[in-house]
Amino acid sequence: MPLPSSVQYGSGRLPIDDSFSISISGFQEPRLQRAAARGTATLARETGLPLHAVAQNAAKGTLVLHADHGSEEVQQVGEDESYDLIVTAAGATLNAANPLGILRGLQTFLQLVELTPTGFSAPAMTIHDQPRFPWRGLMIDVSRHWMPLDVIKRNLDGMEAVKINVFHWHLSDNQGFRIESKQFPLLQELGSDGHFYTQDEVKAVLAYARDRGIRVIPEFDLPGHSSSFFVGYPELASAPGPYSIERQYGVFDPAIDPTKESTYQFLDGFIGEMAALFPDPYFHIGGDEVDGKAWDANPQIQAFLHAHGMKNNADLQAYFNQRLLEIVSRHHKTMLGWDEILAPDLPKSIVIQSWRGSDSLADAARKGFHGLLSYGFYLDLYQSAAFHYAIEALSGKAATLSGEEKKMILGGEACMWSELVTPENVDSRIWPRMAAIAERLWSPQNTRDVRSMYARMESESQRLEWIGLQHRS
Repeated sequence: MPLPSSVQYGSGRLPIDDSFSISISGFQEPRLQRAAARGTATLARETGLPLHAVAQNAAKGTLVLHADHGSEEVQQVGEDESYDLIVTAAGATLNAANPLGILRGLQTFLQLVELTPTGFSAPAMTIHDQPRFPWRGLMIDVSRHWMPLDVIKRNLDGMEAVKINVFHWHLSDNQGFRIESKQFPLLQELGSDGHFYTQDEVKAVLAYARDRGIRVIPEFDLPGHSSSFFVGYPELASAPGPYSIERQYGVFDPAIDPTKESTYQFLDGFIGEMAALFPDPYFHIGGDEVDGKAWDANPQIQAFLHAHGMKNNADLQAYFNQRLLEIVSRHHKTMLGWDEILAPDLPKSIVIQSWRGSDSLADAARKGFHGLLSYGFYLDLYQSAAFHYAIEALSGKAATLSGEEKKMILGGEACMWSELVTPENVDSRIWPRMAAIAERLWSPQNTRDVRSMYARMESESQRLEWIGLQHRS
C-alpha cells in the first residue's frame, strides 16, 4: 500500500532469514547506504531476525539496489520516482533511474515480507510502479498545538513508508509562531510560549526528510491568521495593540496592514531569511479566511482602498497578494496559497491549494493555474478511511478537463490541523488513514476496492508500529 501500477506474480518464494542482506550497485551515495540500513533495521524489528548491515559486495546481497544516476540536488516536482522490483526464489533486484525510485521500491519490498509456515519470505513477483501524481503531501499544523521534533520525525518515517513526498509545515498561525528568526527575534521570543524550532533543528529536519525522499515546504499564514506576528511586532497589524497569542480556536479579526510600505519591508526581510533556510522551490503564504473586520475598522486603510479604486476587501487582499508575490519571486520561490489567493491578474506561476472542492480546483486549472486538492483529505475531521478513499482530484468538473488541463492538477495534500490534537494523540489522527490517501494519490485511478483497501491498511498499520509511530498505542 499504495497498490503498485503493475504486478505480475511468479512462482516460489524468496526466503528471508538471518543471511538476508541488501547490497548497492550502480550509482553510490550515502543516502542509499542509510536507506538500506534503515530498511534492514525495520525488517529486523518486524521479524526478530539478527540481520546485519549492508553487504559490501554488490553481487552478494539478497536484495540488490541499482540506481542509474543521482537525484537533483534539491528535490523537484515531477522528478522520476518510478522503479522496477523483481523478486525470485533466488534473490531480488530493485532498479530505478535515481535514488528516489529506490526509496519508493524499498518500501514496497518491505511490505512483501510475511510470515509463512516455513518462516519469513517474500512472494516471487515482478512490479513496475510509478506515481499517478507528482505531489503527494501531508500538512501538519504545529502552531495551534506545538509538535516536538520527535513527533515530526516519526511522521516523516511514516510518510516514507507510504510514498508521501511532501511535508507541508504550517509554522505560524494565531496561536503561535514556531520557528527561530534571527532577523526578527521577537517573533519567537514573544509569539511562541517558548515552543519553537531553532534554525539548526529545521536544518536537521530538512536533512532527515531528504534522506526519505520528502520535500519540505514552509507555510507562514498571511494576511489573516497572523496574531502571533503582532505580539512582537504590533506595527504590522491593521489595529493598534497590544496583542497576545490566541488561546481559543476559530477565525479571528486581526490582519496585517497591507497599505504600509513598512509592512513589505518587514516581509521582504523575513521571507528572504526563510527562503534561504528552506531549499524547496515553493513557499506557502496561506491567504485563507481573512474576515476583513480589522480593515473595515481602520479609516486609513479604507481611504487607501478608495484612493486606489478598489471596490472591496477582496480587491485589497489581491493587492497584498500581488505585492507578496513580488517578494516571494525576488527570493527565487514559487508562491503557493489556499483557494482565496486566486485572482485573475496573478501570474500563472502560482499554485492554488484547494480546500473548498475539486470544482474550484478545476476552475483554477482552466484558468491556467497549477493546483492541489486538500478538500476531502482533512484528517482532523476524523472521517473514515473509506470517505477519504472516495475523494478524487479528477472528479466533478475536473473530469471534463482536457488532457493538458488535467496536468495542471499536481496532486493533493492531507491536512492535520491541530486545534484538537496534542503530541500524545496526533499519530492516531493521521495514521493509518493517511495510507488510504497516499494510495489515492499514488495508485492508478481505477484502484477503488474499499474492502481490499481496509485489509491492506490494517497490515500497513501494524507495520507502521515497527517503524516507530504510536497511533495504536
